[in-house]
Amino acid sequence: MEHDKLVKLFQAEFELCKVTADESAIVLSSEKSQEGYAAAALQALLNLGTKAFELRTVTPPGRKEGSVGSTPVAENRVALDALKAADFVVDLVFLLHSAEQAEILEAGTRILLVVEPPSVLMRQLPTEELRLSVRRGAAKLRKARTLRVMSEAGTDLQMKIGDYPVIEQYGFTDEPGRWDHFPSAFLYTWPNEGETNGRVVLNKGDLVWPLNKYLDGAVTLTIEEGYIREIEGGADADMLRNAFESFNDPEAYAVAHMGWGVDPRSKFDALCSEPASVGNDSRSFAGNVQFSTGPNLEVGGTRATLGHFDMPMLGCTLLLDGQPVVLNGQTVENESANLK
Repeated sequence: MEHDKLVKLFQAEFELCKVTADESAIVLSSEKSQEGYAAAALQALLNLGTKAFELRTVTPPGRKEGSVGSTPVAENRVALDALKAADFVVDLVFLLHSAEQAEILEAGTRILLVVEPPSVLMRQLPTEELRLSVRRGAAKLRKARTLRVMSEAGTDLQMKIGDYPVIEQYGFTDEPGRWDHFPSAFLYTWPNEGETNGRVVLNKGDLVWPLNKYLDGAVTLTIEEGYIREIEGGADADMLRNAFESFNDPEAYAVAHMGWGVDPRSKFDALCSEPASVGNDSRSFAGNVQFSTGPNLEVGGTRATLGHFDMPMLGCTLLLDGQPVVLNGQTVENESANLK
């Protein structure tokens, strides 16, 4: 994308984030950031009158697929203190699931993750309508104490919820200490520790990220007391089993967040045409149900495992206290949901 168009796009996004001239901002980049993003983000911030600069880092050596929480600012107090002192941080390096991100947010800094390719950003600029849709779903999720997911493929997973907060992703960060990912439109929470049991059947066509693999056949995950105990199926099951084993960490098998997407603009199969994507189309896809594994640091937990997998699934039904919010892969909305 041309520099001027990218600047305009970033400026529109930062205005949604309520970035103002009396604020300070940092663009956090590395040699692996999307080409042109740092310069465009910095120019957009300067256009808004913001006191901004770029902080360029080096990607941690050895970071591999599925590796999260290993950041370029770990054990770098100078960089970390600078990020904590800023009002707004544009994250082009992926701080998510790290202790460093939690510390920055605790200081009141707003963080916006931007790692999707330009075509995805352009197609899915956040809207107020999507924010309201996310918030309506989040209001239901906060009230619920049980979550159940079922599918014709054989999924039947039950979890107790309520001990951890609900996360709303609507694509912009406009409140102190808030994180979001541009673009995104989904919501989720973590189950109570040890209180998830049942079976998840990943069906043909479902996605496993960050392997960026749409499955060729079914994979069955048996879950007991909050952990995956068995992974069964054909070649895709072998692939997933090997990916988990590569972390040599039992906490990688823990059930993490569970939720659903609400964006009708999203393309579930976007990775076929956008291989540089990090899969937010599939996560945001209206009616997908996302099953995830691994860390829970960002919601006050203690699991700092580097192993993390997101698995958006199609055709599922998700029940909160017995009431459907997703029915056979279609969202069920209630306009009167209390947003407080």
